[in-house]
Amino acid sequence: MSALPVGSTIGILGTGQLGRMLACAAAMLGFDVVVFGPEADSPAARVAADAIVADYTDEVALKALHERCDRITLEFENVPVSAIEYLTSIGADVRPGASALNVSQDRLNEKTLANSLGISSTRFAAINSAEDVKAAQATLGDGILKTRRDGYDGHGQVRLKPGLTCEEAYQRIGERPAIYEALVPFQTEISVILARRCDSEIVVYDCPENHHEGGILRESVVPANVPAQTRDRAMDAARRLANHLDYVGVMAVEFFVLEGGDILFNEMAPRVHNSGHWTQGACFTSQFEQHIRAIADWPLGSTERFSDASMKNLLGDDLMNTSSKTGPKPGFVAYGKRHSRYARKMGHFVQLKTK
Repeated sequence: MSALPVGSTIGILGTGQLGRMLACAAAMLGFDVVVFGPEADSPAARVAADAIVADYTDEVALKALHERCDRITLEFENVPVSAIEYLTSIGADVRPGASALNVSQDRLNEKTLANSLGISSTRFAAINSAEDVKAAQATLGDGILKTRRDGYDGHGQVRLKPGLTCEEAYQRIGERPAIYEALVPFQTEISVILARRCDSEIVVYDCPENHHEGGILRESVVPANVPAQTRDRAMDAARRLANHLDYVGVMAVEFFVLEGGDILFNEMAPRVHNSGHWTQGACFTSQFEQHIRAIADWPLGSTERFSDASMKNLLGDDLMNTSSKTGPKPGFVAYGKRHSRYARKMGHFVQLKTK
């Protein structure tokens, strides 16, 4: 495929804050953007050139998106694979493709693939009943029960604790297909944020160290306080995943860091990622611009970091609390969501530090 010329139209499946920031980055590069999703008054729709409001399974609407766009991408991994497959079948150029979604939408598939590529993960077992939970706990010890699909920000998972039976734990996740992951004594978590073009060129950002509260990312700090060899191993593993999937765009891969510096694969996201938001303030090319460049077949930008940085998520009323009579400080990004609620991601703040 040839590079998209300035003035082309890019379609984005998804209309949340990631789609909003992608649309802004695309506009700065000279592209028009049409976002697609079921929500009429969405964060992304209010900054895009146009929006198609429809369900992701609406083939008539998907065909209209294809007819209006020169290339299509996505902002989150829970777009139905069937939507990507339909778009591809009618000739749309969708990046990343269905193979990455097939893996990332299922925690069992993710870890199975990682292990097949020689990337270690936490020990795990497939769960389809409360009896499976009992067997996994007996074999793997203490662990966390997670739905295979749709869980995010701590949702769809429960830790097995004394006083909680396997039956109760399985009921709490809705008795859905699940994965049981053994607990590991990790010291911290890091992410690899990379971008890959269709010609296999890959660029990688420095690894942020992630801190969570209640299963939600609260802060990412770069550089991560881990040995250089640990960062190198994580970057190499992420490259292997991207190449295996023939991935195009920005991808994030999370790893647990153990005592001594070894890493264990946690999960991957076939999209721009919360732990990469710091690139907006601390790098020559943000992850959002980089994603647009990758899917457009443009030269990838520099991932050089000109400052140490921390990115803090603004949850719920945190967004309002950052305001004053003079307005928020530089580095503040609001997501354009109409309503706040407890623990909902409403924006973020990037603080630069002396290198």
